[in-house]
Amino acid sequence: MRILAVVLSSCLALAAQASEEAMERFTRLNADPALRQQAYTAAQERISFCVHCHGENGNSKRQHIPNLAEQNPVYLFNSFEKFASGERTDYVMSQLAKNLTLEDRVNVAIYFGQQKVVAHAEPVDEALRAQGEAMFARTCVACHGAQAQGKEDMPRLAGQPAAYVRKALTRFRDKDPSRAGSLMMAVAENLSDQDIEALASYVQTLATP
Repeated sequence: MRILAVVLSSCLALAAQASEEAMERFTRLNADPALRQQAYTAAQERISFCVHCHGENGNSKRQHIPNLAEQNPVYLFNSFEKFASGERTDYVMSQLAKNLTLEDRVNVAIYFGQQKVVAHAEPVDEALRAQGEAMFARTCVACHGAQAQGKEDMPRLAGQPAAYVRKALTRFRDKDPSRAGSLMMAVAENLSDQDIEALASYVQTLATP
């Protein structure tokens, strides 16, 4: 219960991470379809670095890489910020994020948020999937939503490749320095390999057909 309380508190605090300027831009874009379309078009000129791994439509080309399609835009923006600042590290993304302006980061987040996720689920063991569903309901719903759709700047997990979910949860459990500071460290620290397999099996099946 203590971990859940910490997670809930952190969920509320995370909404303040995006800079005031970025949040103002998100607000303007969400209120004006014409401006949002301009941002979408501008992003198409800046995603050349993304498509090699994440695909032009935000669906990853490799199963260990996350889908960006339908991802929550504020979460994507905050991810860019963390890679750019060094709070979160990745050999590729840490360099690429630094080359994006604040406007670019918002536009790219808007672009991928409007794409449609296409899940390529691995074969599912029904018992394992059911175990993952029960675990998700107990542990993950508060931040990630009943259908793993995410909330505000919390990430959408629905339809993510199982291989990516396994990798991410294992990194959190093992306290990988590249994820230092994430609230997921506390959530994942007691997960077994089977727990991770079950959660990965479950969330991959949640994308809209």
